[in-house]
Amino acid sequence: MAAEQDPEARAAAGPLLTDLYQATMALGYWRAGRAREQAEFELFFRGCPFGGAFALAAGLRDCVRFLRAFRLRDADVQFLASVLPPDTDPAFFEHLRALDCSDVTVRALPEGSLAFPNVPLLQVSGPLLVVQLLETPLLCLVSYASLIATNAARLRLIAGPEKRLLEMGLRRAQGPDGGLTASTYSYLGGFDGSSNVLAGQLRGVPLAGTLAHSFVTSFSGTEVPPDPMLAPAASPGPRVDLTARVEAWLDGVCAHLGLGVQEPHRGERAAFVAYALAFPQAFQGLLDTYSVQRSGLPNFLAVALALGELGYRAVGIRLDSGDLLQQAQEIRGVFRTVSARFQMPWLESISIAVSNNIDEKELARLAQEGSEVNVIGIGTNVVTCPRQPSLGCVYKLVSVGGQPRMKLTEDPEKQTLPGSKAAFRLLGPEGSLLLDVLQLAEEPPPQAGQELRVWPHGAREACTVRPAGVEPLLRLWVQQGQLCEPLPSLAESRAFAQLSLSRLSPEHKRLEWPALYQVALSDKLRALVDRLGAGGSS
Repeated sequence: MAAEQDPEARAAAGPLLTDLYQATMALGYWRAGRAREQAEFELFFRGCPFGGAFALAAGLRDCVRFLRAFRLRDADVQFLASVLPPDTDPAFFEHLRALDCSDVTVRALPEGSLAFPNVPLLQVSGPLLVVQLLETPLLCLVSYASLIATNAARLRLIAGPEKRLLEMGLRRAQGPDGGLTASTYSYLGGFDGSSNVLAGQLRGVPLAGTLAHSFVTSFSGTEVPPDPMLAPAASPGPRVDLTARVEAWLDGVCAHLGLGVQEPHRGERAAFVAYALAFPQAFQGLLDTYSVQRSGLPNFLAVALALGELGYRAVGIRLDSGDLLQQAQEIRGVFRTVSARFQMPWLESISIAVSNNIDEKELARLAQEGSEVNVIGIGTNVVTCPRQPSLGCVYKLVSVGGQPRMKLTEDPEKQTLPGSKAAFRLLGPEGSLLLDVLQLAEEPPPQAGQELRVWPHGAREACTVRPAGVEPLLRLWVQQGQLCEPLPSLAESRAFAQLSLSRLSPEHKRLEWPALYQVALSDKLRALVDRLGAGGSS
């Protein structure tokens, strides 16, 4: 896939984005004559993040791109030769030079799917040496993407459907790759856009952004615009000196607000005029550089009203400090009175945007009934996932040479589920989600209306369920290195994520102390687990 045909390839991971032990194991497999044995791995997580009961699957598109481009260049092989033992057989490095993913098959949850513990996000099968080398990069591509998408979904659930959520955390992200991933998958998880221009260019994420305090403070008020003239928005009338009209409107605004005309900061007003001349169709004011009530608000209103008489409509204001909820209510009240006083009806409903280290608790406050906030910008608390910085995905061998494999360990929670598997979602009469069931791939799929005995994961007793509907979860995306169907666009995956979340019950959707969603094993899979657990996995 050529980079010029695929702009996202600029963000793709390379084959050496891996851990050294993948290369040492590859040498071990090759030396043992096992490089081409057929093997299958599963990528999954053991517990839902943030104390919740769900996750969103994400990162598949990046994984497919990585697999299709996977090839070790001469420079890659030469570097591996420099870190492996000097007596390594040169034939091993020739083997590495010939590697690609033409024999790899991938089944996965579609991006935006609800995901639950122990249900594979990806199943990867192919030659043992190759699919082992894929472990670290696939974990890297899926784990953080899914964590970000889940975090964004939680924030969307708190905000509700009406508030616009903007991701603006690039400067807080864990490096450029983390920033691009966060901007991409916060959009998939339910945010409306991002400030990250590269995410717009490479991933098609809608962009948003206006001005910072530095723009405002850079003006002293003595600057003279090279061209202060602005033509009416919709008519061929004469151009008007916007600076002069703003000064004229300021008198009326200050009188209405009970302020002296000298109180609003001249430099701030000059900054607003400069921005309005550059963006007359999209003027937005940042109000808290000096004083919201005594400077930012009257200056904004003077510019907005001057634009209004020329047929332009300001799009809104932003607050970045103080009690955001209270200030938004007070400002909305001023907009209403000014709108009525100066007969500019559109002014009362313009957008109020807020930012300033907003977390889940503050977001819930800003989203409460009666809030006048329309747009909420979140940075640190979406991109860094401070409540849980890792999803903890793992990539485990489940079969080799057609034989099931199981990790036992001293910690029962880290035992794996052996064998090549299929996964199904069982539905209730109204399409509600009952549980997910894992079974061996050789078993016939569950049937709607038929009673099924299953073992909730970790339970000592089986239970029976009669689903009204059954949905297969894992789709075939790559077979023998070939893409089986077009991948959904990011916007389509975003819509699918919101549809998926809408099907989740309120009890499972609760962000604090939710009911746990059940994942169960079929009789045959449970019997295999018991047999291998008792007698070893060989």
